[in-house]
Amino acid sequence: MSLYPSLEDMKVDQMAKAQVYQAGQQAAAIQAPPQYPTQAPAYPTQPPAYPTAPQPAGAMPVAQFSLYPSLDDYMGLSLTPDEVRANMPQVLEPPPSQAVMARPQGTVVTAPITGNSVGLQRAEIKQGVRQLMCCKDASGKIGLRVRHVNKGVFVAFVHNGSPAALAGLRFGDQILQINEEVVAGWDMEKTMKYLKKCPPDRIIFAVRDRPFERTITMQKDSSNHIGFVFKNGKITAIAKDTSAARNGVLIEHHLIEVNGQNVVGLKDKEIAEIIAAGGQSVTITIMPTYVYNHIVKNMADSLVKKMMDHSIPDL
Repeated sequence: MSLYPSLEDMKVDQMAKAQVYQAGQQAAAIQAPPQYPTQAPAYPTQPPAYPTAPQPAGAMPVAQFSLYPSLDDYMGLSLTPDEVRANMPQVLEPPPSQAVMARPQGTVVTAPITGNSVGLQRAEIKQGVRQLMCCKDASGKIGLRVRHVNKGVFVAFVHNGSPAALAGLRFGDQILQINEEVVAGWDMEKTMKYLKKCPPDRIIFAVRDRPFERTITMQKDSSNHIGFVFKNGKITAIAKDTSAARNGVLIEHHLIEVNGQNVVGLKDKEIAEIIAAGGQSVTITIMPTYVYNHIVKNMADSLVKKMMDHSIPDL
C-alpha cells in the first residue's frame, strides 16, 4: 500500500502511471509484426473509399490526441520538465515511482511532487516514545515550561538557546517520565517543582511526539499560494479549489510549525515569509485552537513572542 504526503502527489502519481501504461500499450501495438493471410481471399480486401468530411481548421490531429491531461499544468501546479525529470522519473522511464521512505508492514510513502522534502522530514510526528537527556544552565534553569491537559503533562514553552531547546523538546510534546518518575496526573506546579530539584547535570525525559498535533503537506499553485488565511496564527478561512482545501486544512486550528520550524508567537507577517520561502511543497503542523489556548493559558504574550525557541530542528 502506498501513502502520499499530499493529495496532489497521489493524483500525479496515478496519472503518471496511467500515461506510462498507455505509452507501453502503444509501443507494443507498433512493434507487433503484421499478420498476413496464407492464401489470397476470393473477395476484395478493401472496402470502397467513401468521401470524408473535411477536418475543421485548427482541429487537433488524431495522432496528437491524449486521454490524459498534460503534467505541465495540473491542478494549478506549474510542473516544468526539469521538476518532472527530478521527482517523477516514472514519467520518462518505466521503473516504479520514487519512494521517500519505507514504513512498517510494507507501506511506502510515494511523493512524485513533494520528493525528499526537508520540511516534510523535519515536521514528521513520529509514533512511539523517545528519550532525551538534558541539563541545567549556569543559572540552574532548563528553559522549559509545561502545562497539564487531561492528566498529561505537555511542553508549553521552550526558551530559545536553552538546554531544553538543544535537547530537542518541542512545543506540544507530551512528557511521560522525568528521571524514571511517571508524571501522569501531575499538574504544572508539581512538575516544575520536581524539575527544580533534579540534579543539574543529568535530566532524562521520556517524550511522546506532539499527540495533539498533525501535519499537512500542500503544494503551491502557479501564483505561489496554498489557499488558507490566518490571523494571529489561527486559521480563519480556506480558499476553494486550493491545495489547502484538497488536503483537509481546517479552520479553528492554530499554526504550530511550518516545515518543522516553530512559529508560535511569531507575527503573521513573519509566518507568511516563512511559508513564502518554504519552496514548492509546504508542510504545516496544526493544533485545535481550544487545545492551543489551554496550553498557552497564563503565559504572558511577551514571553512567547520574544523568548520562544524558533530554531530549525536538525534531521
